[in-house]
Amino acid sequence: MKVSYKWLKEYVDFDLTPQETADALTSTGLEVDALEEVQSIKGGLKGLFVGKVLTCEPHPNSDHLHITTVDLGKGEPQQIVCGAPNVAAGQKVIVADLGCVLYDGDEEFTIKKSKLRGVESFGMICAEDEIGVGTDHAGIIVLPEDAPIGQPAAEYYHLESDWVIEIDITANRADALSHYGVARDLYAWLTQNGYKTSLHRPDCSEFKVDNEELPIEVEIENTEACKRYACLSITDCEVKESPEWLQNKLRVIGLRPINNIVDITNYVMMAYGQPMHCFDADMVKGHKIVVRTQPEGTEFVTLDGEKHELGEHDLSICNAEEPMCIAGIFGGKGSGTYETTKNVVLESAYFHPTWIRKSARRHGLSTDASYRFERGIDPNGQIYALKQAAILCKQLAGGKVSMQIKDVYPNPINDFDVRLNYEYCDRLIGKQLGHDTIKSIVTSLEMKINKEDEEGLDLSVPAYRVDVQRPCDVVEDILRIYGYNNVEIPTTLKSSLNVQGEADKNYHLENLVGEQLVGAGFNEILNNSLTKSAYYESNELNAYPWDKTVKIMNPLSADLGVMRQTLLFGGMESIVRNVNRKSANLKFFEVGNCYHFSQDKWTAESPIKAYVQEYHIGLWLTGKRVEGSWAHADEKTSFYELKANVENIFRRCGLMNFVVKKSDNNIFSKGLNFETHQGKVLAELGIVDLKLKKMFGIEQDVFYADIHWTDVMKAIRKNKLQFSEISKYPAVSRDLALLLDKDIEFGQVEQIARQTEKKLLKKVELFDVYEGKNLPAGKKSYAVNFILQDETKTLNDKAIEAIMNKLIHQLTTKLNAELR
Repeated sequence: MKVSYKWLKEYVDFDLTPQETADALTSTGLEVDALEEVQSIKGGLKGLFVGKVLTCEPHPNSDHLHITTVDLGKGEPQQIVCGAPNVAAGQKVIVADLGCVLYDGDEEFTIKKSKLRGVESFGMICAEDEIGVGTDHAGIIVLPEDAPIGQPAAEYYHLESDWVIEIDITANRADALSHYGVARDLYAWLTQNGYKTSLHRPDCSEFKVDNEELPIEVEIENTEACKRYACLSITDCEVKESPEWLQNKLRVIGLRPINNIVDITNYVMMAYGQPMHCFDADMVKGHKIVVRTQPEGTEFVTLDGEKHELGEHDLSICNAEEPMCIAGIFGGKGSGTYETTKNVVLESAYFHPTWIRKSARRHGLSTDASYRFERGIDPNGQIYALKQAAILCKQLAGGKVSMQIKDVYPNPINDFDVRLNYEYCDRLIGKQLGHDTIKSIVTSLEMKINKEDEEGLDLSVPAYRVDVQRPCDVVEDILRIYGYNNVEIPTTLKSSLNVQGEADKNYHLENLVGEQLVGAGFNEILNNSLTKSAYYESNELNAYPWDKTVKIMNPLSADLGVMRQTLLFGGMESIVRNVNRKSANLKFFEVGNCYHFSQDKWTAESPIKAYVQEYHIGLWLTGKRVEGSWAHADEKTSFYELKANVENIFRRCGLMNFVVKKSDNNIFSKGLNFETHQGKVLAELGIVDLKLKKMFGIEQDVFYADIHWTDVMKAIRKNKLQFSEISKYPAVSRDLALLLDKDIEFGQVEQIARQTEKKLLKKVELFDVYEGKNLPAGKKSYAVNFILQDETKTLNDKAIEAIMNKLIHQLTTKLNAELR
């Protein structure tokens, strides 16, 4: 929000420089993003001076030019050729000296020494429009006789520069979205820091009702969306340009002047924070305003000519027959004020922030008014704003107040009652401020002290402070005015030792795994937990159904409509972005939560039980593993590289005992699951399905692994780290060539082997698969290596043979395996 330094000084008395003012506001929490000097006249009239025409002679080679000598009060008079018909000797004029820059819209030109019809000219005598002090171009400016020769034009016209303070207002500080709102905070800061100051704004003593010729009735049908509605009619207005002072105020803060009535409503909004709207009274059919919603599909054209369809969730300001305005957001075409307008109706209302926010997002509209209504304005500032606007309408448009103020306020919004204990305040701040300091600050912030005792204060916080409703909020307000920098760092440090919990261990292990992946060449990515509804709404993925998606009630857009069920889609977006930028060889990982909804667990008493978030680690591989190396031929990445990285993560976690099964997740064209012996999935990995790749426009293979980190942590919770000496007894290696049915997976072979020999079997590895000639139909051959080792003695042939026979028997019995 842009704040005028000079405008701010109308409400609070201070002598701070613009930079000091900006620093003070930043210390109160109103962070100043930029500070810029601006001028109401472009260029600030630099290089322009008051001069006196000493002589004026006709130009010998021109019918309309004159040769003049002008005294600028700096020694020798200057010769200037002038073409104005009204130039004459003895006049006081405004002269652009050599080097002066003048502006014509966005164009600029510099006054230089020149020759006009053979006569040298050393400056320029100016007309009003040439320097920006008026629009007249009929002749040069002729000043009164008492104008001092040599005086800078900026001083003569009392031109003062202003400073625009651009403040980044946080969403909770709706009360600071006006000059008076900022002045309140600045006043509190000045008071706390010992400056002599006062806070004031214009009173409404000039307001009076002139007649009762144009009464307007008001009816609020939707009292939830519209808490208060006040209006006033003004008759016999002359709609025209605003005076220069009002136009300048608006221009300085970036608003375009339109006409005096509209400019008044904008001025009141930027001055006091109350958005207003003005209707042409002739458009208020039936002389009645109805605040209601519309039937679904009601067509409405806004002031900018755009068509919108209104519905039961859009609050409208209507006359007796039709809508005139989308409440708090945008006026309707034909209902505003134009040059032909004579009678106007001023609106000053309080709308529920949620209703305005939803309508503004739904229609893609954002205005200065909606920006304020969305955050919550002062529910008790409507009448003051209405009276101030009416006073200005009488002064600037010659209007007459033609009705008593109509104020419909069925359920008044009260101030917030807050109990503040001194001990709580000191503990939260970390310093004893003293009772007097606390009382001084809350009073300067317009909080009322209803009761005081030894322990604390009973406060009434103004209703416009929507962000201050709890004791901790009051303490925050006190601290920002007192100054965070004034809370000293203690000279002693108090600490306590805590026992490391499961969350700490999990976080530590997560960091170790992240470092391991980075060491393996992976880059970490971070995607938004909010993602596109279309990923789950229109696909046929059995693992991520639409009914299990956590949906956002009020999404900013369709691209941020749901919480992600999987990390997959975010990683695919990252791959697309990089591939499109000629970086096709990628190794990504991401750590983050995934979210699920279960309708079966939902209850009215405890709806939160239906929502689950689980931690996951996602890995993506695509492109080439090796490319452009002189020592190694180009090699594409593969599923086996991904599998090795997942197994390395499990090994790092101490998870050695798991079962490998074929995955039925249709995000993969081929995939595996790593599961516990109880069937709990620990990781899913495979080749991303062609349909998914097409959805993202990816042509190369993508390998993806989803590690269910929450379940992995549960699986290793009871694991204990143990160390043992490397056995001095040798391991024994034995191979078996097994003839199996084609649908048998290696995981089944490994599971049976480990169940058969739990003590001496150390490793089971598949090192060859054969399908083809010389094998029966429907069969395949697995070459499997078994590593046996006894930690206490050397295995003899008899023991080894017994174990291998037992393994062969179990594989033959359970899998119908045959030895080749």
